[in-house]
Amino acid sequence: MHDPILVINCGSSSIKFALVTADAPAAPRLAGQAERLGGVDARLTGTDARGAAIAEALPGADHEAALTAILSRLEDLRPTAVGHRVVHGGERFTAATRLDAEVLRALEALGELAPLHNPANLAGIRATRRLFPELPQVAVFDTAFHQTLPPKAYRYALPEALYRRHGIRRYGFHGSSHAYVSRRLAALGDRPHGGWLIAHLGNGCSACAVWQGESVDTSMGLTPLEGLVMGTRSGDVDPGLHAHLARRLGWSLERIDRLLNHESGLLGLSGLSHDMRRLEQAAAEHHPGARLAIEVFCYRLAKALAALSCALPRLDGIAFTGGIGEHAPAVRARVVEQLHHFGVRPDAAANAALDGDREGRFDAGQGPRLWVVPTDEEAQIAAETRRLLEGETP
Repeated sequence: MHDPILVINCGSSSIKFALVTADAPAAPRLAGQAERLGGVDARLTGTDARGAAIAEALPGADHEAALTAILSRLEDLRPTAVGHRVVHGGERFTAATRLDAEVLRALEALGELAPLHNPANLAGIRATRRLFPELPQVAVFDTAFHQTLPPKAYRYALPEALYRRHGIRRYGFHGSSHAYVSRRLAALGDRPHGGWLIAHLGNGCSACAVWQGESVDTSMGLTPLEGLVMGTRSGDVDPGLHAHLARRLGWSLERIDRLLNHESGLLGLSGLSHDMRRLEQAAAEHHPGARLAIEVFCYRLAKALAALSCALPRLDGIAFTGGIGEHAPAVRARVVEQLHHFGVRPDAAANAALDGDREGRFDAGQGPRLWVVPTDEEAQIAAETRRLLEGETP
């Protein structure tokens, strides 16, 4: 048994971490994040294995210095392996993979498919390998869960050469979250071999159609920009927008990319915030931008779920997860009420009671099931890491 597993998720200026054991994957765990790396205000926050708060200033710390600080907090809970979240695995990496020099070279070559994410993931991998050279290290890919998509779902209507030579296709993301929720629904015994729509709603948002535990379509595509309205990302826009902005305003590709990834979504629509909690409060105070942002967010999600249902032979239920999916009953209610043609029957009181890190159903017992399932990507990454390493053991 490989336990405990240290899970690392590196961003360009942050590291999320958790120490996960197999016998109590959902119990209080040593976990947290180092953020604002490279700045004078870099800091480490989280909880230790007893649930006590961690707070430490790390002025000027880079990834390696932050990981050293994280490792110093492990006390006697020394990990037996490290599982790394890697956003993009392309078509080569379809499952958790043991990291070695050859795999690292392949991941470097995939950097152009996820330039905002994969280089940061690799920085964390290299730093961890230097600090823990004796430990097995495993990459778990966001895209891997979606490698079961059929060609009709993953191909764009573009010339064949762009796919064959350059890998231009739909890959999907948030795979660890969708996989965890799918696995959790099966463990709950609620129609485990049926068809589910899963909505992962946070600062990044995606929806996924799952049939018998496998992804058959999803809202994100080549990059995490495609699909739903998100915190600061636009989601789907007219592909001609880039050319229009370049011609009309003289904008560069870099400027347009910044607009769509960092200045759009809930923030752009509201002109106020990317945080759904703040928008709900502002909407209650009659802020027109906040009201519009919530309305567009919910409508676009409902429309995406309706479209994704086409991939399912049968719809058994809809599950909500992620920060918004778990903590915004009003958003769930607004989305579900626009899916009346599915025959869904929400229970308003049950939905309102699921406001926090609570798991539960909120349908009225008729039609497709409605669930809130708090996601645990760290537990999923640890489970996939453990399963790979146990399969390697003679």
